This record gives sequence, C-alpha cells and structure tokens, in this order.
Amino acid sequence: MFRLKTTLGMRYVFFFSFLFFSGCATLNPIVAPPNRLQKFRERIDRFLSDSLFVPCQTGIKIVSLATGEVLYERNANMLFHPASNMKLLTTAAGLNTLGADYEFTTLLLADTSIHDSVEQGNLYFKGYGDPDFNTHELAELISSVKKTGIKEIEGNLIGDVSYFDNQRWGVGWMWDDEPYGYAAYNSPLTINHNCVQVTVHAGYNAGDPPTVIIDPPTAYVSLENSATMNDSGINTLEVSRKYEERLNAITVKGTMPLGAPDDVEEITVLNPELYFLTLAKEELRRQGVELDGTLSVDSIPRTAALLSAHAQPMDSVIVYLNKVSDNLSAENLLKIIGASHYGIPGTSQHGISVVKRILAGFGIDSTKFLMVDGSGVSHYNVLTPAMYIKLLSGMYHEKKLFDLYYASLPIAGVDGTLEDRMRGTPAQNNVHAKTGSISGVSTLSGYVHTADNEPLAFSMMMQNFIGSDAPYHAAQDSIAVAMASFRR
Repeated sequence: MFRLKTTLGMRYVFFFSFLFFSGCATLNPIVAPPNRLQKFRERIDRFLSDSLFVPCQTGIKIVSLATGEVLYERNANMLFHPASNMKLLTTAAGLNTLGADYEFTTLLLADTSIHDSVEQGNLYFKGYGDPDFNTHELAELISSVKKTGIKEIEGNLIGDVSYFDNQRWGVGWMWDDEPYGYAAYNSPLTINHNCVQVTVHAGYNAGDPPTVIIDPPTAYVSLENSATMNDSGINTLEVSRKYEERLNAITVKGTMPLGAPDDVEEITVLNPELYFLTLAKEELRRQGVELDGTLSVDSIPRTAALLSAHAQPMDSVIVYLNKVSDNLSAENLLKIIGASHYGIPGTSQHGISVVKRILAGFGIDSTKFLMVDGSGVSHYNVLTPAMYIKLLSGMYHEKKLFDLYYASLPIAGVDGTLEDRMRGTPAQNNVHAKTGSISGVSTLSGYVHTADNEPLAFSMMMQNFIGSDAPYHAAQDSIAVAMASFRR
C-alpha cells in the first residue's frame, strides 16, 4: 500500500507540475533571440521611410559574396538611370577585353628627309586615345626631336586621329553642358583632358577686374574678361566658353567679392586634336625648334619614322577614371574597346557591343537594359540594381582582374568622389564604391565588408528627385554604415 500511495502521489505531482508549467508557458512564452538580419532590413526600411523618398524612386540590392544570400532588396529589377555607375560596366569590359597590362600609346613620327638640322618633311602625331596624356608628357615626346639635332621643320605638323570615328560627343548629352569639363570632347589625340584650366583670382579694389590665368597658356583660346570686384559680398561670377557661337573664346562675367578664394574651372575646347597640335607647336618653339608649315589632321604615310612614343599603363587610367569619375576617360576607353574587337575606327556602338558580350558572361541579359555611352552622362542609359549585383559579383570572381578593379573604386572617407563621405564611421576605409550623379539621379554601387568581415556587393539607385542630391547621399551613407556594422 505504501508503494502504491507513493506511486499515485508522484503521478499527481507530475500531473499538476505539467499543468503549472504549461500554464506558465502559455502566459509568458519564451522569446527567441532577435533575428539580426531582420533587424538589419528593418533599419534600412526606416531610412527609406523618410518623406524624402515619397515622390522619387529607389532601388537597392545587397548580396553576400560569400554565400550568395540576398540581405536586402527593394525594386531591384526596376530600371534606373545609372549616371556614373555606368563606368563600372565600361572599366569591367576594358579590363576583360584589353587586360590589366594594356598600354595607351601616343606616337611621334617624322619624314626621313633631314638635312643640316632641317626636317624638310613633316612631323606627325598618332593618337590611340590615351585619356590622361598631358603637356608635361608632350614636352618629353618633343624633346626627342631636339635630340636628333633638328632645329627647323620646313613641313607641316600633322595629327592622325583615324583610330576613332568622328563622333566626338556622347549620345543624348545635354547641349548646354558643352563648355564644362565633365562634357569634354573625345579624341584619339587627347591632351589635358581636352580642357583648359581657368583660375579667377580676386582683385584688391571694388570695380577692378579679377585676374584670370589660363593653364596651359596657349594661343588656341582667347579670353574675354568683363568681370568686376565688389565689396557687397555677392558672387555672380560665371566662367564659360562661347559654345553657342562654336568659338574657343573663354568668357568671365559677373562680379566677385573682395577677398574671395580663387575660382578654378575646367573649360572644354572645340576640336581637341587641333588643340593638341597647337600645344605641340608652342612646345617645339619653347625647345628651340621652329615650325614653318601649318597644322592639319591627316593620315600618316607608311614611310614615316618613329621618333618617340609615350605609353600610359592601364592601372593608371582605370584608377583615375573611377576615382575621379572622369567622363572623357570612359568615352575614350569605350571606343578603344570597340577598336580592339571590331577594328578601326573605334566607335562607341562597337564598344557597347563588347560591353554587352562581357556582361552576358556574367548572366546579364543585354536585351533588358540600355547603354548609349561609356560614362553615364546620358539620361538614355537604364539598368537595374540586380544587374549591378551580377556585374560586381562577376568581377569579384575574376581573380586576375579584381584587385585592380577594386583598387580603382573610390574609398569612403579616403579618396576620390567618396573622400568626404562616411568619415568616422565603420564604413570609412571599408566601402569601395562608384558614385553617380546627374540631374535628379544619385547612385552608389560597390563593395563593403561587414563587422564579421563578410564581403557584400551592393547597388543603390535613386532617381526622379528635385534639388540637391545631398540628402540622398546621406541616406546612401547611412545604409552603407549599416552594412559595415552588420553582424550575423
């Protein structure tokens, strides 16, 4: 009986214990640990819930490069204007087509009719689209003429630009952007980014004109300075070129406050190959070589002898192109890509065909996006954030090319177009990404490592807004910091 009662008692104890703890579980359920990925997504949603984003469109996709997992996406398959994110396509195609060891060359040649220090024939420049060639490198090339003992050239100075077609501007570019440095004309013979630098230095007395310096100093452009100094603190200074009149006349208008800092502008020139030849003629004279003939654009005879050559390495060009977001570099590169695959002359359309072939290898359907230039200046261009993720992921796995591609991107808080963004955050010196900005458009696409050192690829595209892009930059930066701070 004792054992029976004990056994029955224990059964009652277990039974009521079960009821008690079951009841407690019902009243106070055990809460699972918070889902960090869900909190990460909610954090981004909060950033995008601002009224700022109500009238515009936003597309985002964030993917782990380690696992392929999608960490966040919003309108990822919607088409957006990429702005300068287009350069990610152009440089990826350039590296895949030309290789990391490719060199951009500029040649100096001459007829072989030298007698008593006189070149009785012509001097030639052959351009292959080096976008970073400058006056210092021109001087080095021309020094080879002096080293031969030539003191006079009786013939002409001829530039060969047959490596490109005659289309000097991008499709869909805005006509009123023409005088400004970001809309420079492309050319196989490019120098100083086909611009002159105009520096306006404040004068000392109200009513006086400011001082204007043009670099390089050249007779190729003229100057019309009607600006004046004022003591009212109002700045209406305008530096431009007579582009509607199709003239290389630099204009400086308006008023500049006393004590104002220098105003420095890059202004484009018409017919950049003639600008190149003019600078060459002026440099010949500086080095003691007189040119008797004229300047012209023509082909080079096969009998011409090579005097000197300048080579610009791919890494230098790609890094400058993406860090600074140089549009001319992208347009020249696109045509070089076209020439390398389809032959001379290089055209933007042939370059775009090569870009599409490269992207198809990354799983991107070339019939689902539109590309009309290499830089992203045109509003005709449209792609999706999802396409950018495929591109970034594809380049990430191109191990022989990725290091240079990655190194070419601006680094948050460190250099390029991201130098002043995300400073003092986990994204600083972490985010490597390409910015993009045209009227009503702001984009940011690239790479970041999380707090767990997990590599991510991301693309953020925002468009159809009015006014400054600063608040959209701030939102992108906040999302980038969230990615850099994320832990599993």
